[in-house]
Amino acid sequence: MTVTATSVGESDQLQPQIAPASRAAQLVRLVPALAAALSGVLLYVSFPPRTLWWLSLPAFAVFGWVLRGRSWKAGLGLGYLFGLGFLLPLLVWTGVEVGPGPWLALVVIEAIFVALVGAGVAVVSKLPGWPVWAAALWIAGEAARARAPFNGFPWGKIAFGQADGVFLPLAALGGTPVLGFAVVLCGFGLYEVVRLAVEHRRTRAIRRSAAAVALLSVAVPVVGAVAAGPLVSDKAENGTATVAVIQGNVPRAGLDFNAQRRAVLDYHARETERLAAEVKAGKVAQPDFVLWPENSSDIDPFANADARTVIDGAAKAIGVPISVGGVVERDGKLLNEQILWDPVKGPVDTYDKRQIQPFGEYLPLRSLVGAINENWTSMVRQDFSRGSEPGVFTMDGAKVGLVTCYEAAFDWTVRSEVIDGAQMISVPSNNATFDRSEMTYQQLAMSRVRAVEHSRTVTVPVTSGVSAIIMPDGRITQKTGMFVADSLVQKVPLRSSETPATRLGILPEVALLLVAAGGLGWAIGAGVRGRRAAEV
Repeated sequence: MTVTATSVGESDQLQPQIAPASRAAQLVRLVPALAAALSGVLLYVSFPPRTLWWLSLPAFAVFGWVLRGRSWKAGLGLGYLFGLGFLLPLLVWTGVEVGPGPWLALVVIEAIFVALVGAGVAVVSKLPGWPVWAAALWIAGEAARARAPFNGFPWGKIAFGQADGVFLPLAALGGTPVLGFAVVLCGFGLYEVVRLAVEHRRTRAIRRSAAAVALLSVAVPVVGAVAAGPLVSDKAENGTATVAVIQGNVPRAGLDFNAQRRAVLDYHARETERLAAEVKAGKVAQPDFVLWPENSSDIDPFANADARTVIDGAAKAIGVPISVGGVVERDGKLLNEQILWDPVKGPVDTYDKRQIQPFGEYLPLRSLVGAINENWTSMVRQDFSRGSEPGVFTMDGAKVGLVTCYEAAFDWTVRSEVIDGAQMISVPSNNATFDRSEMTYQQLAMSRVRAVEHSRTVTVPVTSGVSAIIMPDGRITQKTGMFVADSLVQKVPLRSSETPATRLGILPEVALLLVAAGGLGWAIGAGVRGRRAAEV
């Protein structure tokens, strides 16, 4: 075919007119993807150490705007971008010492759950009252993340970002699932209120039922939180106990702090002996018992006489029982153990950590991981074994439930201690491997939510900070700095009553899963019927 000069000229004249319109269309198509990622970042900003809990509402409002009316495939992609925007900065601490590989791998996997939620929300967004179904789907995604893979990773539950928020009392009503559901529902409802208001302004017509559901989606969570307020109390029901929390500090941050095991033990013994001297001088009240953090004695005191002598000396100096965080080997099993150490009798009780951390305390897929990077397998030379029984120590008459570090992220571990009679909770932790990252503040917020959820005082003894004492209403009354040796002494209330969340256990989560399944089933069924009708 012959191309004339005229046709070429005409083509050149047309090209500049088409290109700007095409570029504008491409930019418009990118807006939902960009909005999804940025709303995920906004959700991250709502989490500790910041106290901007309310940013979770516009985050979910924008996410709702992005997803409403789209196909499930679009929802899958947009949900993944939202998950990346949220989890990449939230979990950056996981790569502080081991590099970006594990951090990125974790985020890539965890964001898949958010992607699936995004697909589900897109599907149910066409239903009447869609914010309810969508919020329930989010909780279903959290429930899945808390259980798989490798026994789950609940970090980033919406409830854990609400320790300073108005919705916190709902934790006492139905635990983290109900608290999280209320926040997400309010966020999606906020978008629906704005959408309907804009629609009414444009068309002067609006369905009253849709408007009512939208308004209730915002109002009910807030009213419910206010109504749940009386469930939150710091009244002493079983007297009080004067507790001492010891933070001994570590020689240096990072993974190699483990090479200084004896120094870490000595630091905690020294801080306890310093506290004993202050008690003797009348500067500080005599504690009824003392709580040391996880890994405060990584030298097995049952096998090492020297370590036993150090701990025994500290217990005798303070004159009261100490809960010691140790690493012990028993019957060929390596255990992350809390040891109840009496100043007269020595070790009298133990609790073995039940929810151990994958890739930290044991290595799943060891041969595959070793093939990728031999250094990672050398970091976990021997897998820890899981304990099987709840840990409640009787310390000077008070029943103290033990929830070791990573366990605080899991609903069942904390509840089991309260059901087993714990009048207060201790969360001994070791955050030295994560330097000065946000990890310690995220974990501290979890403990505040747990305090309200079960109406118990929660103490958080940490090797290097931030250690804290938390009242049953979630208030932090004392805390330490990071990477300093310090001790906290305070009289705290002991409580034995059970909140609705404690009594109900997993039932609120199951109910929300059924709501999610019902909404998804309804939406899929309606879609199938619509396609059949179109074919006819």
